[in-house]
Amino acid sequence: MERVAPWIKAVNTVLTPAIAGRRGKVDRVLERAVRDAEQRTGSTAHGDEDFIEAMRVLLAGHAEIEGLTLTGWLGAVQEVTDRLENRLRVRKLHALNPEIAYEPISRPIVVTGIPRTGTTMLQRLLAGHEAHRSPLLRELIHTDLEGAPADPRRRAERTVGAVRKAVPTFAAVYDMDPDKPDSCVRVLPHGVGLLVSAQPPGYAQWMLERDYTADYRYLKQALQVLQHGRPRRRWVLRAPAHLWQLGALVKVFPDAQILWTHRDPAAALASMCNMSETASALNNAEVDPQELGRMWLGLFATGIDRARAVRSRMHPSSFIDVPYRDLTDEAQERLPALFARLEAPWGAAEQGALEASLAGRTHGRKHELAQYGLAEGEVDQALAGYKRDFAAML
Repeated sequence: MERVAPWIKAVNTVLTPAIAGRRGKVDRVLERAVRDAEQRTGSTAHGDEDFIEAMRVLLAGHAEIEGLTLTGWLGAVQEVTDRLENRLRVRKLHALNPEIAYEPISRPIVVTGIPRTGTTMLQRLLAGHEAHRSPLLRELIHTDLEGAPADPRRRAERTVGAVRKAVPTFAAVYDMDPDKPDSCVRVLPHGVGLLVSAQPPGYAQWMLERDYTADYRYLKQALQVLQHGRPRRRWVLRAPAHLWQLGALVKVFPDAQILWTHRDPAAALASMCNMSETASALNNAEVDPQELGRMWLGLFATGIDRARAVRSRMHPSSFIDVPYRDLTDEAQERLPALFARLEAPWGAAEQGALEASLAGRTHGRKHELAQYGLAEGEVDQALAGYKRDFAAML
C-alpha cells in the first residue's frame, strides 16, 4: 500500500542529501526558531530555558534518525518553531492580563486510554453538548484570546492541507479538521504522541523519565487563555498520552473526571502500529514494522501499568470506564447513561450527533499483529494484569 504521495517520495529522494549535515545544525536551528518565535509574538524567551532545552532534546533526537527524510527534518523544525511560538504567546497573554490566571478550570472531563480505543469519537460527542467545551485544532495550534487579530484557522488549514497532500491515506486513520476538537498533545510539548510519526533514538526513554507537572501547568494556562472572555463551560480534554502521565495530570487538575476507554489491546495495538507506520512513512525513508510493533507494545504496557498505579491511589469516583462497544455496537443504548453520569442530559442534538458519527464510521481492513512481528499470546502476556482487571471492559 502506497502511504506517501509519489511526488513527496520524489522530492525526498532528490533533496534529502541536502540535510546530511543536520546533526551539526541543531543549535543554530533552535536559536533561529527562538528568534522567530520572539519576533512573531513580540515576547521574550527569557525564563523559558527549560522549555527550550527540552525542545533541543526533541530536535537533536530527530537529527539522529537514520534515514530521516527532508520532509521529516523540516517537519521537526516546524514543530519546534510552532510550539515555541505558542508557548511565548500564552506566557505573554498571562503577563499582560494577570486576571487570566484566575480563570477556574473546574472538573474537566479527561478522555484517555490506549490509542485507537474511540477517544476521538467520545470527545467530539461530549464536546457537542451545550454544557461542554473542547479546544479546537486551530486553538491548540494557535492559542489566543477571543477577538485576537491573527487568524489561527489559516495556520491550521495549512497544517491539515499539507498532511492530506503528502499522506493521502492518513485521513482514513485520523480525522484532522481545524474546527473540530482535537488532542491536548498539540499543547503538551512532549509525550508518546510525538512517537507516532517519528522515533528519535533515545527519545522514548527520555520522555518516560521526565516530570510532566510543568507541562500540565502550561496546558492549564492555555485553557485559561481560551476560556477568558468566553462563556464558561466544562472542558472536555482528550489524549491517549494522558494515560502515561496521569500522576502529573491529577496533580494539576485534582478534580478531573477521567473517562478511560477500553478495547481488546491486540486490536488496538495492531491499529496503532498501522497508524504509526502510515505517519512515519513521510519522515523516514524506510520504516521497520517489527520495530514499531516492539516499541508500541512496550509503550502500551508501560502506560497501562502507570495509569493503574495512579488509579489505585485515587477515589473510584474519579474514573468512569468506557468499553469500545459502548462507542460502537451498543452506543445507542449506553451513551445516554454515560452523559447522565456526567450531568449532561441527553437530547435530540446528542442523538443526532451520535447517529451522524455512527453513519460516518469506516470499516477498514483488519490490521494483523503478525505484520508487526507480534503474536496475540505475546500481547496477552505483556498486558496480563490489565486484561485480568478489566476483562469485563474488553
